[in-house]
Amino acid sequence: MKGMAVVQAYILIQTEVGKAASVATSVAEIKGVTAAEDVTGPYDVIVRAEARNVDELGKLVVAKVQGVDGITRTLTCPVVHL
Repeated sequence: MKGMAVVQAYILIQTEVGKAASVATSVAEIKGVTAAEDVTGPYDVIVRAEARNVDELGKLVVAKVQGVDGITRTLTCPVVHL
């Protein structure tokens, strides 16, 4: 999808205890996800994703990312260019 994407976002993910590594690995395999990293703090995984438009980004998050076992909550932060 590189070169075609017009919407990029960070997806902040909270997971069940002990599930961060498996969630990051699973999410990294989803088409449209460009990076997935385990982190510490209020979120357990941070994902960088891209899509052709906001609707496609929403479908990526709701239909694919949130369907990964072990995720309890997501927060999607679209990238803006100021």
